[in-house]
Amino acid sequence: MIMKINLSTEQASEIWGKNALISFANEQATIHLKNNEKSDRTLVQTAARKLRTQGINDVELIGYDWNLEYCWAFYQGFYTAKQDWAVEFPELGEDHEELLARINAGDFVREIVNLPADVITPVVLANRAAQFISDLAEQYADKSAVSFRIISGKELREQNYLGLWNVGKGSVNPPAMLQLDYNPTGNPDAPVLACLVGKGITFDSGGYSIKPSNFMDSMRSDMGGAALVTGGLGLAIARGLNQRVKLYLCCAENLVSSTAFKLGDIIEYRNGVTVEILNTDAEGRLVLADGLIDASEQQAGFILDAATLTGAAKVAVGNDYHSVLSMDDHLVNELLDSAKEEFEPFWRLPFEEFHRSQVSSSFADISNTASVAVAAGASTATAFLSKFVKSYDKNWLHLDCSATFRKTPSELWATGATGLGVQTIANLLVTKATQI
Repeated sequence: MIMKINLSTEQASEIWGKNALISFANEQATIHLKNNEKSDRTLVQTAARKLRTQGINDVELIGYDWNLEYCWAFYQGFYTAKQDWAVEFPELGEDHEELLARINAGDFVREIVNLPADVITPVVLANRAAQFISDLAEQYADKSAVSFRIISGKELREQNYLGLWNVGKGSVNPPAMLQLDYNPTGNPDAPVLACLVGKGITFDSGGYSIKPSNFMDSMRSDMGGAALVTGGLGLAIARGLNQRVKLYLCCAENLVSSTAFKLGDIIEYRNGVTVEILNTDAEGRLVLADGLIDASEQQAGFILDAATLTGAAKVAVGNDYHSVLSMDDHLVNELLDSAKEEFEPFWRLPFEEFHRSQVSSSFADISNTASVAVAAGASTATAFLSKFVKSYDKNWLHLDCSATFRKTPSELWATGATGLGVQTIANLLVTKATQI
């Protein structure tokens, strides 16, 4: 049986409780709003979550008050990883395509993050991302707009992608890098608007710095950054992105074995920077370094990397925000403006020049952990990454993604991936493209 859901700005009868969010009558539910766009979006998502927890699986949204943002908020709250549900939307006119594009991009991100690590291996992640972008290019632009290659296994070592190689060599599932070029201009010499770099650790045991079980049980989600930048690019394509963007996904499994990298190892990267390994659980920055070196060579308008990188960021902003770190105030403000337009939660954390001296090593140029007693973990992780970005003080944004995955449900979200950030990245890309 399908439950019909409508909206009302009238207060619910007190029989449903004081200031009740939902009331029921004649096999129909009513969500009671407050006439405030931002808070009402939250109320709709909260109501959808409540209905799902009551075991309601099939719904139809009825009435004339449903708009794009309310429909999208309901969908986000109603979504669960098991996908045992259905939502029938009302006619939204010109907003219908935008809703479908959000669902398509959001579902890609949430599904790929939620699937177990034995399904989403590094090579599979790279291939699925490439297929997703290729399909969207064929639908909204031209399939020839996408070209890509996947470097995997020992080819990474041979081509000096040594961060990826060292982190992933302990697994039977080989590491992989996706290098994708979306170029709808048809001009092979077209300038690159942006480079997107994503951390794609498909499972993170911590390596020899092994995680306890209660920290490891959600580590199939450690490829959330790679999923996020892919989804963001996909939604931007659906919104008409007409400029060139390059995508780099750095994919590996971080496991313990006789061939796994160890504490005390030193990695020498292609840009000449040497790194001492002091914690094998700080592996995300090691694989991102390879992608950032490539991105820095493209002379792009800006670089954005995304990663579920540090517990420090999650301590700072909780499970509800993504953190942004950068020295480029103007670019940060553009990202935050995009986030505000899309009703997505981002918060700026500090990254200053002095942080770059806090990852020193006695045996190499830098170490992969902070070298000071009391460190700002998200800031020093950003400092590490900055060693692989040529012009780190401008045109580079680092996203430390704390809101990618929830181990437990909340009033707004089911357990699992959220897809938060996809719209913000898409908005930023399209906005920057229109400025050219």
